[in-house]
Amino acid sequence: MAVTETRSLVNPTLEGSLTAFLKKLDPLGGQQINTASYAPQVAAQNALQTGAVSNAAGLGALTGTGAGTGAGSIASYMSPYQQQVIDTSLAEFDRNAAIQQTGLRDQSIASGAYGGGREGVMQAEAIKNNQLNRGQLQSGLLQQGFQNAQNARAADLTAQQGLGQYQQALGQGQQGFEQAQLDATQIANREAEFEDFTRLGLVGQQLAQIQPGAFASQTVGYAPPAAPSSPMASFLTGAAGGAGIMGKMGLFG
Repeated sequence: MAVTETRSLVNPTLEGSLTAFLKKLDPLGGQQINTASYAPQVAAQNALQTGAVSNAAGLGALTGTGAGTGAGSIASYMSPYQQQVIDTSLAEFDRNAAIQQTGLRDQSIASGAYGGGREGVMQAEAIKNNQLNRGQLQSGLLQQGFQNAQNARAADLTAQQGLGQYQQALGQGQQGFEQAQLDATQIANREAEFEDFTRLGLVGQQLAQIQPGAFASQTVGYAPPAAPSSPMASFLTGAAGGAGIMGKMGLFG
């Protein structure tokens, strides 16, 4: 009985490519991958960021009551010329008060009441009012100086907070740029580690997508040879044939 066997044979035009592909693929099975070369990395804080954090920590002195005389206190924002301003203002006030006293005396002399009780009352009243006004002037100047220092302290706090936020934003931008560089390096290193695998993977995909007709199928047909006869079978066949001949010749009656 004839037997038909179908075998798929590589197209001779592709055989070289497939052989080269398999030769390249075989060593990759034992190739070590340096995973440390593309391990994720995080960009460290830069000088701008650490400076912003340090400056922010120093703002605590500006957020309290401002008592005392140390850094960040309201006293540290007082004008160094305040006392000079107060002294000058009080001196001017005293000069005007003296002029007023002189005027009262001159009026008393002109009216003939100089040295009398009425003059004394007028002088005492003027002195009392001047002392009151002098005290109000001095306290007003002190309060104005305190308010100016308080406003300057608040303005300094706002300015430093804004500067800190700007500094922090710059630092974050620089850190983001450095992180992008680290990420790009990581991707490049990873691609370098897997370059051979990637190249062969693309080649393998192309070979796998080739049209079916590119790999020729050959059908080989053949008939197996007849089984050889045994000596006994040959003898019996020959004997039977001989008996028939001899029978026809009348040798067996």
